[in-house]
Amino acid sequence: MTTVKLRKWDSAEHLKTDEDMALYLEACIEEAGDDAAFIAKALGTIARAKGMAQLARDTGLGRESLYKALSGEGNPSFATILKVIQALGLRLHVEAGAAHTH
Repeated sequence: MTTVKLRKWDSAEHLKTDEDMALYLEACIEEAGDDAAFIAKALGTIARAKGMAQLARDTGLGRESLYKALSGEGNPSFATILKVIQALGLRLHVEAGAAHTH
């Protein structure tokens, strides 16, 4: 009998370019709805792909703080999210969505 070893899927291993990272974040934002922790975790995945140590230097935040904030378990401030997005070389883009009726 052959034993097959499986590894846990890590999206960070597949984010090679800035465009990959931007498309990944865009897809996660679409998927997240109002789940801010999901978006923070997506940023954490991108941060691991780019290098958490460099991100810590670029944001002035400690690595442990970043890991916690971007784990999907923490509740980072919007200021932290903006700082991380900027340090990752990403930009937020806003466009009008489907009209909501009340």
